[in-house]
Amino acid sequence: MKDQQRLLSVNDLRVHFSQQKSGGLGKPVLVHVVNGVSFDVYHGETLGLVGESGCGKTTLGRALIRLGHSVVTGKIEFEGREISAVGNREFRSLRKQIQMIFQDPFGSLNPRLTVGQMLGEVLSVHGIARGQDARRRIDELLDLVGLNREYSNRYPHEFSGGQRQRIGIARALAVNPKFIICDEPVSALDVSIQSQIINLLKDLQRDLGLTYLFIAHDLSVVEYISDRVAVMYLGKIVEIADSAELYANPKHPYTRALLSAIPNPEFGGKKERILLKGDLPGPMNIPTGCGFHPRCPSAMAECSQREPKFQEFNPANGHKVSCLLYE
Repeated sequence: MKDQQRLLSVNDLRVHFSQQKSGGLGKPVLVHVVNGVSFDVYHGETLGLVGESGCGKTTLGRALIRLGHSVVTGKIEFEGREISAVGNREFRSLRKQIQMIFQDPFGSLNPRLTVGQMLGEVLSVHGIARGQDARRRIDELLDLVGLNREYSNRYPHEFSGGQRQRIGIARALAVNPKFIICDEPVSALDVSIQSQIINLLKDLQRDLGLTYLFIAHDLSVVEYISDRVAVMYLGKIVEIADSAELYANPKHPYTRALLSAIPNPEFGGKKERILLKGDLPGPMNIPTGCGFHPRCPSAMAECSQREPKFQEFNPANGHKVSCLLYE
């Protein structure tokens, strides 16, 4: 990927917000949800982002498009231009280039608007089309996502979950974006529908030249759709590599544990399951040293004292890992 052009570059991204301690007494404390994340996304690729619930995946995706009320620091570049410091008014123009598909296809749609009204509103707000031009563009969008044009007169509650997610995809495509953040877009859908939406996303990427950040916790889905995969734990990326490389040769103990949980589709096939101790710590109680060391089956005494560097394990293919086992 190093010979490809970077579309998005994130350097030392940190997201935190104030939270009152239980009981409501004392001063609020800073909760670090994303804690020093750096990665690149290249034109035309899909970067998968995986990790347990609560590790900061969704918060990271929302921070890239300024959704939420958290405090964000670090440097974000889009097409070589730093966008982390631009004002809100200027950032609105960038929203046409960066869009998001949400996990809940029903909660992300306005129940009081028909599909046509929703899409028409997007086209109007961004100055893309109005009147008959908007009508034609809405028909094109419905065709793109595999929905009947007559559905433009229906409301969100009249559709199935898969159809609603197709509407969400059409809304994201309405402004002709270059980069789409897919926040667990199939986790709320039946398995049979998941495959249809995943294949639709792949077809759209091929036909429209899109770039995805694909956030998910289903490792099988991530393996199928992703060119590269980043593994996140407790607000940090602990490993990143080409998809085939990561699944065949995982280095971080957390990555190995995640991959060991993937079911073996072969009849009678068995895999050695790596069971982790305890639960994912909360962002208000981050362990010292390596954040993973209390649960790590390969932990050393040094792991509780020193935080590992995120560095290249194999410079030839860009495989990076954050673990003292390789320093």
